[in-house]
Amino acid sequence: METAIVAGGCFWCTEAVFRDVVGVSAVESGYIGGSVDNPTYKQVCSGTTGHAEAIKVEYDPAAISYADVLDVFLGTHDPTQLNRQGNDIGTQYRSAIFPLDDAQRTQAAAAIGRWNAEHPGETAVTTIEGPAPWYPAEDYHQEYWEGEGRRNPYCLALIPPKLMKLRKSFQGKVKA
Repeated sequence: METAIVAGGCFWCTEAVFRDVVGVSAVESGYIGGSVDNPTYKQVCSGTTGHAEAIKVEYDPAAISYADVLDVFLGTHDPTQLNRQGNDIGTQYRSAIFPLDDAQRTQAAAAIGRWNAEHPGETAVTTIEGPAPWYPAEDYHQEYWEGEGRRNPYCLALIPPKLMKLRKSFQGKVKA
């Protein structure tokens, strides 16, 4: 298994998408890229810690490549919005890739380049950051869509369109 860490706005939304991706065995919501050790959700939401809401994706490289993970990531959120996704505004909602080594860093730059080439007139503002410590989010944030999220109006408005985009744009990468 290999690991990818990405931030694309609300971690509930990106977690829900990646739980449906072939080759992904685990997704953990958490915080990365800030200046406070062991931040809480309340601290991160304040926008003062510098952390991003992010997900750690454990995947089987025999089933899906890191490049494909990044393409799904860039293709299922809006990488052109600086420090926001929709109504979620602040650096904690930035679009970012956190490579774990030089090879991932190179592939992250290539993925952003591919996205830009495929979307003339648009420019991804996705940053490549790190290395940085990973902090798991509180338990109630994990697998949020599978539980509380399906009753949360915010999630009901945002997650189904992202899942439809996943199914439409990445048909061969979606779990049955």
